[in-house]
Amino acid sequence: MNTEVLIVGAGPTGMTLANELQLAGVPAVVVDKLPKRSELSKAGGVQSRTLEALDQRGLLEPLLATGDYPISAGHFAGIPLSLEHARHRLPWRSVPQVAMERFLEQHLAAHGVHVRRGLDLTGLSQDDDGVTATFADGTVLRSRYLVAADGGHSTVRTLLGAAFPGRAGTVTMVAADVRLRGADAPVMHTSSKDGHWAQIFLLGTDPEGRPLRRLVLGGPGSLPRDVPVTEDEIRDGLRAVFGTRLELLELRYARRITNAARQAAQYRHGRVFLAGDAAHVHLPLGAQGMNTGMQDAINLGWKLAAVVRGQTPESLLDSYHAERHPVGEIVLRNVQAQSLLLDREGTRDPDVLATRELFTALLQQQDVQRYVGDLLSGMAVRYPIPGAGTHPLIGLPAPDPKLGSTRLHELLRSARGVLLDPAGEFGELAERWSDRVDRIGQCPGTEPMLVRPDGYVCWAGEPADLAAALRRWFGEPH
Repeated sequence: MNTEVLIVGAGPTGMTLANELQLAGVPAVVVDKLPKRSELSKAGGVQSRTLEALDQRGLLEPLLATGDYPISAGHFAGIPLSLEHARHRLPWRSVPQVAMERFLEQHLAAHGVHVRRGLDLTGLSQDDDGVTATFADGTVLRSRYLVAADGGHSTVRTLLGAAFPGRAGTVTMVAADVRLRGADAPVMHTSSKDGHWAQIFLLGTDPEGRPLRRLVLGGPGSLPRDVPVTEDEIRDGLRAVFGTRLELLELRYARRITNAARQAAQYRHGRVFLAGDAAHVHLPLGAQGMNTGMQDAINLGWKLAAVVRGQTPESLLDSYHAERHPVGEIVLRNVQAQSLLLDREGTRDPDVLATRELFTALLQQQDVQRYVGDLLSGMAVRYPIPGAGTHPLIGLPAPDPKLGSTRLHELLRSARGVLLDPAGEFGELAERWSDRVDRIGQCPGTEPMLVRPDGYVCWAGEPADLAAALRRWFGEPH
């Protein structure tokens, strides 16, 4: 073996996975076909759950220290979503994907993990012991497991022949990072009477401190995806929607996006796993693609590490598909609903306009705001935890109680499990798993719970079920 895990693709998903494995001391190699890191920001925001995960790994403060990343305003299909009623510890941040990738790559390099670039995958095979990957330049790498994080046009997925059902794109839109004169609100969605529309979101600031925004233009007469986007097209699109109210000052980059919606039928293919856009693609809305991919990586990373280190049986890896495939389905469904409400083709269909008007009114209701906010922020995810009982915390992200001089999220920075034992009744049992689970006793005011390395509660409530939960998620005791 050249390495334990080969990660194909050095975007946010691949590098998040590499960090999870590095924390666990599992050797991994990250390869990418691009000769250098892309400067294109396909996503512009980081959701609450992803921010919590970064905080649980000690990465959030260093990330925020690298730039000015304001709290972004939420939206659903361009309809503003108030953050006033946010109930989560960490509200969304406007972090462009290019900044996230730069930070993650530099962090990995500081820990001795360097992306190997310019390696274009051409062949893939697997056997009972591992996976063999062949590249265009003749390089051959052998690993125990391989993870495809190589995007929506995944070469790994193609070589596997993996089913990728769904809908092909039927229309294109323009997405661009721009500086504008006249844009004042953090979120703007405006349409014209002839069906042209524009969305504008604040991304942050450029190195000179000037506001940088994401602009999406759509409407009648979309062009093929491979037609280059020009400055004149951007100016004409702004003029069609805003007249002379807005002026393009600088175009950083632009590309055409589609409303394609597909999801891999299986996320696991023997020793090969699909993650991020390799597993699911959809219209980019709310940075859900980047965030869902990073969460895929966090879910898979600790499980791969546990299996590689011989702590748990390989069957634990099946829970990756069982837990993350339903999450991908939910994301695709809400994006499809947003795509409809956007009237992306500029039809001005009265039924669509009436539905959008009704949904706009509904989003003024606090309960609806909370429901949609949880859906988009990743905080509504609840994993199925077989045999764990019905305690309301099971399957959800763990709360963050204060435990003496520290907090729970700080204890997860070692990527180990955590058992909260407020009454001190599980010491003898927990000692048998002490090489992979940290027990915190004498923490009054907290509920007894077992938290996985990814921050999700896998046991709470019935003491009799704790040993079974420890075995299921952390393997046989030492």
